[in-house]
Formats: sequence, C-alpha cells, structure tokens
Amino acid sequence: MNAKLTPSLLTLAVATLAAVAFVVAPASAKEKEKAGKHSKHATTTSAAAASSLLGSVPVQTPAPKPGQHDSKPGAAWKTVGGTVKEIHGETYTVEDFDGRQVKMHVGQGTKHLRGNKKVGDTIRAEITHGGFANSIQ
Repeated sequence: MNAKLTPSLLTLAVATLAAVAFVVAPASAKEKEKAGKHSKHATTTSAAAASSLLGSVPVQTPAPKPGQHDSKPGAAWKTVGGTVKEIHGETYTVEDFDGRQVKMHVGQGTKHLRGNKKVGDTIRAEITHGGFANSIQ
C-alpha cells in the first residue's frame, strides 16, 4: 500500500464508525422506550409503589423542634468540624470553621474516637438532624 493512502483509510474507518454510532444509539433508545411502555415490569418511582414491591420503606422521624436534641444515635445528617467552645453536661457547643456555633448532644450512644474532649479541643463529629453526636473525634 501507498504510505499516503493509509491515513485516509484510517480517517474513513473512524468516520464510518462514528456515523454508525449516531444511527444505532437513537434507534436503540427508541426500542427501549417502546419496550418500557408495553412491559409488565414498568419501573416505578413513587415510594408507595416501591413499598408494595419491596416491602416496608423506613420511616424517617421528623427533626426535633428548635432547642431540643435527639437523645440517641440515628441516621447521620452531617459532619461538623471545629473547636469546642463550651461543655454543659452532655451538650457541646462547637464553633465550626466558618464561625457558626453548633450545639450537639453527646451521650452514652456517642462513640468517642480519641478520648474525651475538653474546651479548646478541635473536633470532628457526625451528628443527626436533631443534633445527637453519633461519633466524635
């Protein structure tokens, strides 16, 4: 073969593959859409439909009112990092790295991952929506 002919054959092969991909992909998507409309196993998105198919769906309890805290571990809501400013019984006030103060309840269910904390310590805590510290380090 001629050395000048090889690049043009490669370009032609790539262009052909790209054209086939542009034709096949939309056709494939249309077939899937048609099959989904007429299928007995249509996908569902509602919680009620999922519940009927899968059994029970976990119920999330509402967040406590302002000034109240969760009293036991629960689903993690966020991680708070900062400096302990105050400790009153089982309530820690932590100033996060943005300067906001966050109150959290540290109880018997809290995992202490590096010993007990005192005012001035830098901590990172995983808390529930109600402010209970699941873990603190």
